[in-house]
Amino acid sequence: MKTKNPKVIVMGGGTGVFNTLMSLKNYPIDLTAVVSIADDGGSSGVLREEFGILPPGDIRRALIALAPESAKSLTKLFTYRFENGSGLKGHSFGNLFITALTDITKNFNTAVHAAGRILNIKGNVVPVSLEECRLIAKLKSGVFIFGETNIDIPDNKKEKILIDKVFLNKKVKANPEAIKEIKKADYIIVGPGDLYTSIIPNFLVNGIKDAFEKSKAKKIYICNIVTKFSETNDFKAIDFLKTLEKYICKNCFDYLILNDYNQIPQRLINIYRREKKQVVKFKIKDFEKYKKLNIVIGDIVNKNKLLRHNNKRLGKALWDIIEK
Repeated sequence: MKTKNPKVIVMGGGTGVFNTLMSLKNYPIDLTAVVSIADDGGSSGVLREEFGILPPGDIRRALIALAPESAKSLTKLFTYRFENGSGLKGHSFGNLFITALTDITKNFNTAVHAAGRILNIKGNVVPVSLEECRLIAKLKSGVFIFGETNIDIPDNKKEKILIDKVFLNKKVKANPEAIKEIKKADYIIVGPGDLYTSIIPNFLVNGIKDAFEKSKAKKIYICNIVTKFSETNDFKAIDFLKTLEKYICKNCFDYLILNDYNQIPQRLINIYRREKKQVVKFKIKDFEKYKKLNIVIGDIVNKNKLLRHNNKRLGKALWDIIEK
């Protein structure tokens, strides 16, 4: 018997969480985003250093994704970025708003919920932890890189970096609300998004990995469409899956969603190659050992200048799984 309004959790950070939430928010589900708090760049990084708050940027994106069409003016305001001013330049209004609410309420979680009520979001947005932490990468060369921004090396760098592992600079506890939401889930969706800097940091927080493993929810991984130079160099789909499993558990996913790379025009592939990125490829035989893994392959991307998941097609692929 199908569950009415099933509980669906989306885990990750950045654009990946935004796109997945956008693809699902109009379906009859109870939707929650559990969002990484490892960001230390841009507006988030500045506010983090100046005010000692958790980074608001990824949280802001998730809130905007879940806002209804009727809140269009407010979402434009939350998206608005100041282009001038020595103090405001580079900041988005939404980040400043969440910072102010955090200062008023003295609690980041409360501030996020207050912002959600103002935007009248459909669903819930939950920080994965309420404790400050930094992401660290150990390279295969033995070198350590401190901070998410430094790990997320700009694409114009000439050298590749080969990541051995990532970890947090200290032990931090999971937000109790995040654990509670994961325990209630009927489906947990992970990805897409930057593997080492958006997705994996969630599972480095104490309690999240254990809650994820013990959850009876069906677990879905949405693989990236393209690799990221100096983070997931030359990765195939199986490499994304195996790397993620190192931080969670073996055979922990029930579904893997892949894009049919044969449907991507060569002109777009060439553009990404010039940026030292590659379309993520796969062979079905790569997954032969994954006996319980259901592989969903579809033409689920926009084919404009940027290769991004098409919200309608991704939503349909996810809904087909949820509706079964």
